[in-house]
Amino acid sequence: MKRLLQSIGPALIVAAVVLGPGSILTSSKVGASFGLVGVPIIIGAASLMIAMVALSARLGVVYENSLCDELAAHLGRGVTILIGLILFTLVALFQSSNNIAMIGGLEPLITEGTLSSPTRVVVLIVFNAAILGILYRMRDLYSFIEKLMKFLIAFMCAAFVVNFLLVLFNPPDFEPIRPSGSPDLIPLLGMIGTTFSVGGAFYQAYLVKERGWGMGDVRKGMLDSMVSISVLGIITVIILLTAWRTFYGMPGGVSLSSVGDVARQLEPLFGSGARYIFAGGILAGALSSFLVNAMIGGTVMSDALGKGSRLTDRWPVHLTAFALLVGMIVAIASLVQEGSTVLLITFAQALTVLGIPALAAALIYLGTRKELSGDRKVPKAILTLSILGFCVSLVLAGLTASKVADKLL
Repeated sequence: MKRLLQSIGPALIVAAVVLGPGSILTSSKVGASFGLVGVPIIIGAASLMIAMVALSARLGVVYENSLCDELAAHLGRGVTILIGLILFTLVALFQSSNNIAMIGGLEPLITEGTLSSPTRVVVLIVFNAAILGILYRMRDLYSFIEKLMKFLIAFMCAAFVVNFLLVLFNPPDFEPIRPSGSPDLIPLLGMIGTTFSVGGAFYQAYLVKERGWGMGDVRKGMLDSMVSISVLGIITVIILLTAWRTFYGMPGGVSLSSVGDVARQLEPLFGSGARYIFAGGILAGALSSFLVNAMIGGTVMSDALGKGSRLTDRWPVHLTAFALLVGMIVAIASLVQEGSTVLLITFAQALTVLGIPALAAALIYLGTRKELSGDRKVPKAILTLSILGFCVSLVLAGLTASKVADKLL
């Protein structure tokens, strides 16, 4: 058990950023609309994520240089800059959802209604200022983040399990009816995309280097990937089952447009206890993905430019701070004037069409290089599942492209 706990770390950080507000909201929507159909889909997406994270961890160990430096050496610096720019823009724009979700998780804990727009803006500014202070003043940033993510993941596990038990032993007082019509597939696709996060998997290679792992830690990387991403899948299933037990078949349906709505909808059925526990889990999810999400974009962009890839370097920290500021500004604009960020979010979704499959292809390319032989060779099982994951990312990108085209037209 001691060896197991010592092996867990880098992939748990990836799981923490993936298990953010988007994952909580989409899995709740799927449970409410599709019921138990979503469970095997989560298991499949988590299996692909384990393979992709394990591949990235292995590449971080077997290659002496960072991923972008290796790609630049073989394909040219222009390719890495393109990948870094796409990922950075995507992360920076969607960082706004973490800001809004933090408000969504905080509101049910402190008020019956919603906070005023000025109060929301002040909360976001103060919180982002605190995160920036940690980013620049914390000397051993990786160690601090790993410990914080372990605590937040443990808190989320406890919150969502307790909430599910409350729901399980206090069934709703309505007679479930079979939903009519075809349910919206977008939440289902979103749940797959938030569970199988190629951007998070790509960052795993950087985290194992921050941890100081080498060739002797290959098995640790595999164990870390399996355990941490399995925890991600289990929590997602628990959230889905909670929504299934609570909302599936509700007469008249239920509207879950934000993570705060999910917490508020629980109170009329199961009392304030369920609401507060679920809101606490949402807040932990928003906090866990807040800083690490920005770090993914900042670190990879810095590495793509050849400016360093470690948290002890200046450029990754500066670009992470820039991603945090962009996310805060977009979130404030969205709160002050609803709909003002539609074009930006649409642009970010369009980038996923090229960006996410490109990241998966880059990992597979580096994992199949001829110089990886003997102990450095990537197992066929990991490569096979990763290639399958690349195909899934292409399908998701194509569906996203269709959605973006509908918005633009």
